[in-house]
Amino acid sequence: MFKITADEAAQLVRDGDAILISGSGGGHSVPEALLAAVERRFLAQAEPRGLTSVSVVGVGDRGALGASHLAHEGLLKRAITSALVDSPGLVRLAAENKIEAYTLPQGVLSQLMRDMAAGRPGLITKTGLHTFVDPRQQGARQSPCTPPEFVEVVQLAGEEWLLFKPVPVNVAFLRGTTADEDGNVTMEQEAVFGEMLAMAQATRRAGGIVVVQVKRLASRGALPAKQVKIPGILVDFVVVDPAQRQTYATDYDPSYSGELRIPVGDIKPLPFGPRKVIVRRAAMELFPDAICNLGAGVSTGLSTIAAEEGLLDVATLTNEQGLIGGAPITGRDSGGAQNFAAMIDQPAQFDFYDGGGLDIAFLSFAEVDAQGNVNVSRFGDKIIGVGGFINISQNARCMVFSGTLTAGELDIVWEHGKTVIRKEGRHRKFVPKLEQICYSAAMARERGQVALFVTERAVFRIGEHGLELTEIAPGLNVERDVIAQMGFRPAVSPAMTTMDARLFEPGLMGLGAHVHAKARRYRSERVAAWVEARGAKLT
Repeated sequence: MFKITADEAAQLVRDGDAILISGSGGGHSVPEALLAAVERRFLAQAEPRGLTSVSVVGVGDRGALGASHLAHEGLLKRAITSALVDSPGLVRLAAENKIEAYTLPQGVLSQLMRDMAAGRPGLITKTGLHTFVDPRQQGARQSPCTPPEFVEVVQLAGEEWLLFKPVPVNVAFLRGTTADEDGNVTMEQEAVFGEMLAMAQATRRAGGIVVVQVKRLASRGALPAKQVKIPGILVDFVVVDPAQRQTYATDYDPSYSGELRIPVGDIKPLPFGPRKVIVRRAAMELFPDAICNLGAGVSTGLSTIAAEEGLLDVATLTNEQGLIGGAPITGRDSGGAQNFAAMIDQPAQFDFYDGGGLDIAFLSFAEVDAQGNVNVSRFGDKIIGVGGFINISQNARCMVFSGTLTAGELDIVWEHGKTVIRKEGRHRKFVPKLEQICYSAAMARERGQVALFVTERAVFRIGEHGLELTEIAPGLNVERDVIAQMGFRPAVSPAMTTMDARLFEPGLMGLGAHVHAKARRYRSERVAAWVEARGAKLT
């Protein structure tokens, strides 16, 4: 292992190289100093050129940091990631057709790192079938110049699968907290583990070099062996950045890395408003022992509702980055968690998700059509990407999608238990046609998956023939305030009810009693059936 500077690391990158970048979202385990050094070199020397960036999760602060350091014409040829939204520079280049861009499912890219490390021909999975990732639709491409070469449909054992192909990589830019003199790297202050080991192994197998950015150095033999996440045998260079931040928004919070637990009362509650109404109604779907995922956007707020209503110990909340239990973080540090029970590598979390481990998943929606298909990835030149949405929504037992009925300057309040729409949103979110399909309602029906759509004024479900209205907020007219604000006419359930009045009051709604009154499902039933089948008697 050699200790070098970030600028020296940037000099190792050659024209046409593919760089594997660790980390998640808003600076979680992102090698920021290394990315900034590549940009400095390009601006000063006009090289390297024609790079491919590969990151499992979109990395950036939705400004100039993260992958946006690479967003220069000539510097970047291709971006492969699950989300572009964190790097506006990449969105611009892709929308202007100046780079090739793929947005693949986060779990696919995460698991693909292990297949690349092992030298396999790619990742075979059903994740992405019948969505825009499927090559019979857009093949995950987000710019016209992007070649249709990354994914193909294959037949195995009489079933359709998708094959995602390996990416030849030349350089890995990874991150940890501490490195010793032999290059062993620990991650004790990191908010997520990601897939550091698999990335290092994949790069080594491809004949590339592994550069790890850390906060500090330790002497040989000083690091606890069981805490080493990247063994020194895989590390070629170490760059020390003493100013390394835990995330872009937070210098260091020990609760993010599991070094302490905070009082539940310190978890900041959501202010009362449409977002709180939505996540409260979504939280009403919880039941004891449920294993859940909270996705990005409005759905992350469910963790604050669970904390406020005393439900964090009733159900297990998780996120795709590998956090299990506790309260997933909202806002700019979304992707981490506090008071969690375990932090595991991201590929293992997606193994669990893909295997049907989630009882309920809470995801946000951007657009929905009459069948119940969902788009979260692209709207004209606004390219978001898909993140872990497809892995999660395709495999959970129950889906709860959340969002406002309309968007753009929506002004809605609740006065004396009645809903008052002071200004309707400018944009409809329930539309006749989607630009990209990220969730296939037909697949959901085939699998028997339950799917709800929760808004601030109405609740829908996927019925036998499409979207069906099942609940409406008090004080609203179905035709004027709901159906007229949609781009199609949904079915209206003959058993349509009024949404629970407690949702629309600023104080606590007593959600704990509501959830505790439900029977334990799925996991308890499975265990009971397993024990009974073996004739065992447990006290």
